[in-house]
Amino acid sequence: MDDGGGDALLEAFREQVRWCDKLGSPFTARLLEWLADDWLAGGALRTLLPTWSAGPPGQDLVPLRLAGALHALALSGRHPELAAAYPPAAAAFDAQVLAPRLRQLLVDEAGHLRATLASAPQTNEVMRSAVLIGGYAAIAEATRLPLALREIGASAGLNLLWDRFHYTLGAQTWGDAASPVHITSDWRGQPPTLPARIAVAERRGNDLRPVALSDPAAVLRLRSYVWPDQAARAARLQGAIALAQRDLPCVDGGDAAAWVERELAAPRAGVATVLLHSIVWQYLPGATRERIEAAVAAAAQRATQAAPLAWLRMEFFAKDAPAELRLTLWPEGRERILARSHPHGEWVEWL
Repeated sequence: MDDGGGDALLEAFREQVRWCDKLGSPFTARLLEWLADDWLAGGALRTLLPTWSAGPPGQDLVPLRLAGALHALALSGRHPELAAAYPPAAAAFDAQVLAPRLRQLLVDEAGHLRATLASAPQTNEVMRSAVLIGGYAAIAEATRLPLALREIGASAGLNLLWDRFHYTLGAQTWGDAASPVHITSDWRGQPPTLPARIAVAERRGNDLRPVALSDPAAVLRLRSYVWPDQAARAARLQGAIALAQRDLPCVDGGDAAAWVERELAAPRAGVATVLLHSIVWQYLPGATRERIEAAVAAAAQRATQAAPLAWLRMEFFAKDAPAELRLTLWPEGRERILARSHPHGEWVEWL
């Protein structure tokens, strides 16, 4: 093991601990601290993960891969003693109880853990729809057309079903009160007034490795990346999965750039084509981002009032700053910063 690789790995753990504390998961923060200490002391984790060579450990989210793998074991039913020490059964991380169990699992479940470490975390945070819905309303108001949704980084496609959720957004409510997904977000600033209905003509997504909601193992893995002490997030995800399993959204697998090039190759008359993504851009390779930008620029030249194109993105545009919701709508081509928000959509500051 080279010291540089080890230093980078430990810094990735420290950075993720900071984010977990900041975003309200003290259990995951303390779990990752324990794992980093075990690695540093030459414990079972050092044997499992001597270093990391696939890419920068922080960029590859190695701590989240590991935390998700362990949470999956707690959710699986195969280790009731682990589940008993995880939320919701346990209120907080208890090192005295968990440490011996974790040390044993790092050995006994090494095969499962290595398999999970080999692939990137897969999340589908449906509360981000509390941010995106303001963009959909702006597009619908400007174009007076139904929306043709095209989402990159769609995971299981749950956010493509945003118009089937129920929302409490500051003083406003919107959507089907009988929906199994209830989203409450603190809307601040100058929030848009949502129309009673926003028409969706088409919905389609892309992901490098889509989550097949028909596969129980894939569903378990998706659930495992919701931090265990965030029960409201887990409930929203479960509700969205149940909703999607009634009518599975179409999510194409494969490279995002090739998909965007294909999907934006020709204008769609009578609908507003919306290319959208949320907390995805930072994970795409530079060459992929450049191809997507080129495909959008080419499609923008073909956009008309009868076949408009919108690019709606909720991303981190500056380091150590909140996420921003940005919208560019063609043929006008003007970019607008609509809002700043919590990365999970818990609050939105409308501008």
